[in-house]
Amino acid sequence: MPSFYNTDYAAFLFDMDGTLLDSSAAVERVWRRWCDRHGIDAEALIAVCHGVRGEDTVRRFATPGMDIEAEAAWLNAAELADVDGIVAIDGIHALIEGLAPYEWAIVTSAPRNLAEVRLRAIGLPVPDVFVTAEDVTQGKPDPQGFRLAAERLGVAAEDCLVFEDSPAGVAAGKAAGAAVAIVGPRVAAEEGTYAITDYR
Repeated sequence: MPSFYNTDYAAFLFDMDGTLLDSSAAVERVWRRWCDRHGIDAEALIAVCHGVRGEDTVRRFATPGMDIEAEAAWLNAAELADVDGIVAIDGIHALIEGLAPYEWAIVTSAPRNLAEVRLRAIGLPVPDVFVTAEDVTQGKPDPQGFRLAAERLGVAAEDCLVFEDSPAGVAAGKAAGAAVAIVGPRVAAEEGTYAITDYR
């Protein structure tokens, strides 16, 4: 049973971007290109895109008549081609290596092919339980992804610890009934059960 700050949990449920790895440079480069193509305010979009499925962000900022699926596909292709500057969050390799396969999962808003590319870029394994954008009908802040991961691990979401960095992800973890460890500066520390900068 994995333990964090002397508390045992049934499993750890990790977000990916901003939590296992920092892909913000690549994410923001691609979204800025997309905003330039469509005359969309990049600062407004970047302020809210982290931790949210790409198609949901496209839908939120879409111009009249925009093909949501086609634009989401363009974004995914652009992100697949850009892994420059993606780095692991300090200490995550040692933490993951100490967990059994049934003790952890990843719940990401990224499509599976992009998530695998980013995990490979930093040398982290693809977990046995890997919930990606395609696996849910409602993305974060809906708790569906975390509940699905817990179910696939055979545990209750309420007995898990979620690691998240974004407002949407923290809201999803809380809505699933899990304890939440906030990673990094995007969410106020008091919003979580724990607040950490890395895993060292």
